[in-house]
Amino acid sequence: MSASTANSMHLAYIGFGSNIGDRLKHLQNAIHALSKTEGINLQEISSIYKTDPVGYEAQGQFLNGVAAIQTSLSPLSLLQTLKDIETAIGRQHRIRWGPREIDLDILIYGDLRIQTEKLVVPHPEMHLRDFVLVPLVEIAPDLVHPVFQESIQTLLERLEDDKSVIRTTSVLCSGPT
Repeated sequence: MSASTANSMHLAYIGFGSNIGDRLKHLQNAIHALSKTEGINLQEISSIYKTDPVGYEAQGQFLNGVAAIQTSLSPLSLLQTLKDIETAIGRQHRIRWGPREIDLDILIYGDLRIQTEKLVVPHPEMHLRDFVLVPLVEIAPDLVHPVFQESIQTLLERLEDDKSVIRTTSVLCSGPT
């Protein structure tokens, strides 16, 4: 890798979840697709957590986790890549916060603060969701939230969320190398 390429890499965190069909397979397919995408280097993947739904609660439990990546993609290019992966896996858009085959969200992209019609980074509700904070703390407890200027660990400790987040024995890998 050239020095100019190394300088253009950004650390980002991607939240992922599924609650329809073969949830674990959907997550594995998403991580595999991320690992094969030019401009993305998968760094670390959290454990998988079984979580209660948020928002629209009349649906099945999710499997959720977080991946750390190094990327040379711009935030909007990364967003489009995530949407393309969701489509390839078969995501159907139903109702807001409703059931989904796969959901991929940019949680944090470096220390950037972005607010456009298409993209808000850091994810605007991540600090309110233990299904995001618990796996993020697992892989990056000292990561500082760019808006609140507090560690993810501190945000989790202060969170008053009664939703269930249970670590599973399931493990994701990026697939065959």
